[in-house]
Amino acid sequence: MFIDEATLRVKAGKGGNGIVAFRREKYVPRGGPAGGNGGKGGDIVLEVDTNRNTLLDFQNRQLFKAENGKSGGSSNKQGADGASITLRVPPGTIVRDAETGDVVADLTGQPGHERVVIAHGGRGGRGNAAFATARNQVPHFAENGEPGDERELLLQLKLLADVGLVGFPNVGKSTLISRVSAAKPKIADYPFTTLVPNLGVV
Repeated sequence: MFIDEATLRVKAGKGGNGIVAFRREKYVPRGGPAGGNGGKGGDIVLEVDTNRNTLLDFQNRQLFKAENGKSGGSSNKQGADGASITLRVPPGTIVRDAETGDVVADLTGQPGHERVVIAHGGRGGRGNAAFATARNQVPHFAENGEPGDERELLLQLKLLADVGLVGFPNVGKSTLISRVSAAKPKIADYPFTTLVPNLGVV
């Protein structure tokens, strides 16, 4: 089945939380803060795949959510970053913000237009070790991770036709397209019924 338009919601991962922890080792009195930072949330990436020619993959699944970053650990351990999600789209895909209609990306497959981060993951929160200063050597607080981007997108697929039908009015161009493809152009018995080009896939 050929699908040239799809709506989907993407949600990048939340950053992991920093933690409050202190060194507790034998013979090390007042070990100091040792809370690690949280990991970054995963991104949502759109990438051109030249082997695809339809947006069918996005028809049944409309929510794509990246993994959250992991919280930091004791002993200054950094939390793991969340896994990103790469969505593969055919060349010629235009990405619009569903609310505003603004073009976010035009993925033509040409160099520089073949991959885009469409939703950025949240930054991980800092652990209490990152807040230690000469004046405050034992901080008892840490940061929470930031939320990732969440947005609704409209994907539209541009196509270049291999064959164009040009002729006088009312000679059967729209009728032919409606018979050989699943296109449903307006057909009537008066001239210039077709005001914009119709596309059919055979």
